Amino acid sequence: MEQVKIFTVTELTAAIKAVLEPPFRGLCVQGEISNFKLQTSGHLYFNLKDGGSQVSAVLFKGSAAQLSRMPKEGDHVIAKGALSLYAPRGSYLMVIRELQFLGVGELLMRLHMLKEKLQKMGWFDAGRKKKLPQLPKRIGVITSPTGAVIQDILHTMTRRFSGFHVVLNPVKVQGDGAAEEIAKAIAECNRYDIADVLIVGRGGGRLEDLWAFNEEIVAKAIVESRIPIISAVGHETDFTIADWVADVRAPTPSAAAEIVIKDKASLLTYLTHVQTNCFQRMGHLVTQYKEKLRALQSHALFSSPYKLLAQPIQQVDNMRIDVDQAVQQKIERYKAKLESFAKQLELLKPSSRIVRMKEKMENLREQITSSLEHQLSLKKERFDPMVWQESLARCMMQTVGQKRERLLRSSEHLRCLSPNNLLQKGYAMIFSEKGDSVILSAKDLSPHTPFRVRFHDGHVAATANEVLLHDA
Repeated sequence: MEQVKIFTVTELTAAIKAVLEPPFRGLCVQGEISNFKLQTSGHLYFNLKDGGSQVSAVLFKGSAAQLSRMPKEGDHVIAKGALSLYAPRGSYLMVIRELQFLGVGELLMRLHMLKEKLQKMGWFDAGRKKKLPQLPKRIGVITSPTGAVIQDILHTMTRRFSGFHVVLNPVKVQGDGAAEEIAKAIAECNRYDIADVLIVGRGGGRLEDLWAFNEEIVAKAIVESRIPIISAVGHETDFTIADWVADVRAPTPSAAAEIVIKDKASLLTYLTHVQTNCFQRMGHLVTQYKEKLRALQSHALFSSPYKLLAQPIQQVDNMRIDVDQAVQQKIERYKAKLESFAKQLELLKPSSRIVRMKEKMENLREQITSSLEHQLSLKKERFDPMVWQESLARCMMQTVGQKRERLLRSSEHLRCLSPNNLLQKGYAMIFSEKGDSVILSAKDLSPHTPFRVRFHDGHVAATANEVLLHDA
């Protein structure tokens, strides 16, 4: 088994130093200065950082003396030097020989690039921005607690109105961590709902001094805020990313206070004007409605309603008379039709036809008898009684036979026409419930109507459950 070498801490540190330092002897690093400290020895200690990392750095007194000015928190620089491992602590740091401050041009380029990015994301769109409340009671201010900004805001607000409540959320407005503090303060105001409107700002300064308000983290916090935000950074000529994403941009902190708090005198003047307009409008409406009321009172409907309604009432009476007459006429027509149908049904009854046939046969018999008696008397007068008696007897027998045969045929015909004969063949007759009239059509029946059915050997009482009519 291979034996593992055991290092002492010093040996390990020396080995790492030998590996780490040679590749990074000529090193250039761009970053932002943070945690800046000036030692009494004249050496400068600070960190170089960007959005994701940081590295410790030292600028010794001799190199610091060559600088054009003393570095400060938030400066963006390009550092030239070498990486060194500090053995006593086992940490590495950058030993800087030269320090170049990045000019305004570099910052403006970064500002322009971020502005284009956020504009494409829609963060500057007017449709996204929120309206300010008309009379806010709670006003949040995010700024430095020691600067003149908060005093200017309070003085302006107090001069214009009273009865409001100011909540100060103190933050750093420049230097290391300022952007993070501002973004955190905006989020806290939203989380605890401590204000109706927020003023985020600071006083004027160089572009480097205002840079915290150009950071994306601050812009994101403003965009995500539910509370409307007024940006008041620097002077009227200063523009930052915060100004573009805010709901309202004020040129100065004092102007932001004037936007939030309406002037009391102006409000009173406006309210007086509104009150006057309301009274005038109400008076005008009252006059209009009075005129309408007088016009309605003079209308015929109120002065003499009977005259107005006389003609419609007469028309209704005439229509009622016309309807009554039309109904009566229709009843008379249906009554006449009903009587006609009753007569027709009476004629169609088999019993009536038999009576009429019997009457005809009786008349015919009487006519035959009368004719024979007349002819017989004539013959007796003209011929020998005995001869004509025999001849008459034969003639009478012949005539009687013919008449009998004719009578038999008529009787057979009558028998065929008799309803009883039809009933014997399996037919049936339908009468009304009382049995006084024949029902000839399904139309004469309606559901739940009682009726009687006559067969050859008796009657049956029945009720119609359903009436089905065949198509014509």
